Amino acid sequence: MSAGNSGGSSVVVHCPSAIWIGFQRVKMVSFEMNDTKKIGIGLTGFGIFFSFLGIIFFFDKGLLAMGNILFLSGVMLTIGLKSTMQFFTKRKNYKGTASFGAGFFLVLIGWPIFGMIFETYGFMVLFSGFWPTIAVFLQRLPIIGWIFQQPFITSLFDRYRGKRVPV
Repeated sequence: MSAGNSGGSSVVVHCPSAIWIGFQRVKMVSFEMNDTKKIGIGLTGFGIFFSFLGIIFFFDKGLLAMGNILFLSGVMLTIGLKSTMQFFTKRKNYKGTASFGAGFFLVLIGWPIFGMIFETYGFMVLFSGFWPTIAVFLQRLPIIGWIFQQPFITSLFDRYRGKRVPV
C-alpha cells in the first residue's frame, strides 16, 4: 500500500487483478506471456523472415510457402485457435480471407508472383485495423520516428485511425 502525496488523500492498493485508486477499483488488462505465445511469436517472425527471403530470391515458391505456413501457425499459437478462426471468419474480413487464401493456394501450386499479389491485398484488408497501433509505434522510434511525425505522413495515418477494431 502506498499513500499519495501531501496534496491529496489518494491511496493506491495493488492487487493481482485490479488497482484501487482512491475509492475506485480499476480493472487491469493483463497479457500473460506463456510458452505457447512465445513460440507463436517466434513462428510468426520466422514466417515473415522466410517470406522476405522468398521475395528476395526472385519469388521462390518453397520459401514463400514455408513463410506462409509459419506465419499462419504462429498467429494461431499466439492468439489461439478459436480467436484465429473468429478473426478470419468475421463478415468484415471475408474479402481479405478469400484473397489471402487464394494467394496462398496460388503460391502452393507454383504461381508465386500472382499469389503474393493476392496475399498482399488480403493482408492489407485483414490487418488494416492494426495500422493505427503500428503508426504510433513508428512515430516513437528513436532515430527514424521524426519521419513518421511529419504532417504528410500523420495525415495518412489519421485517415485510417479509428475505422475498425482489429480483433
